[in-house]
Amino acid sequence: MPQSEPDFEVEAVPHQALGIFGERLGKALAYAEALVEDSDQLGLLGPRELPKLWSRHILNSAVVAEVLKPGESVADVGSGAGLPGIPMAIARPDVHFVLIEPMERRANWLQKQVDILELSNVDVLRARAEEVGRADFDVVTARAVSALPKLLRMTVDLIRPGGRLVALKGERAQSEIDESKPLVKKLKLASFEILFTGQSILEEPTRVVVVKLV
Repeated sequence: MPQSEPDFEVEAVPHQALGIFGERLGKALAYAEALVEDSDQLGLLGPRELPKLWSRHILNSAVVAEVLKPGESVADVGSGAGLPGIPMAIARPDVHFVLIEPMERRANWLQKQVDILELSNVDVLRARAEEVGRADFDVVTARAVSALPKLLRMTVDLIRPGGRLVALKGERAQSEIDESKPLVKKLKLASFEILFTGQSILEEPTRVVVVKLV
């Protein structure tokens, strides 16, 4: 029997995309096409997410780059489909990213996208965050990896003193901060802050929790 047509459509490119990516919009378009083509086979995004591909995933990730400074090094842990790392890297060619992903087929896919998109500011590392060992990144980013207390324990060794974790979070952001407070002394955490990125661009800004280390 012939396969039935999917009951969803890919979201049209929002007008805000040009303002976010500028002359690099073509790279974002190519990345979106790859997500649509490969998500089902590799389990990158569910089919029901494709109608929200740009607003919930690509632009939602890209605007987090607002909190980065030129020349910083960023580790995107549990990168998966390259979110938020690849949209951030497209938006900010002045920042260097390392996409850390443990699953071989996804890590290979990420490397393929980096090569196709010619993202010279991105490297891919196949590993779990806990396996990387001590590192010296200015920033670690994470999206839908785990609750903040566990995420901090997973990533604190990757961040240089004075660096920060930038975690994309939902409505439980403050609760997760409260649950992380007992780790302040042990993990040498200096401060917690909730920021909304993309406020001047997106209808629904992206909420992030920024944890700064001592």
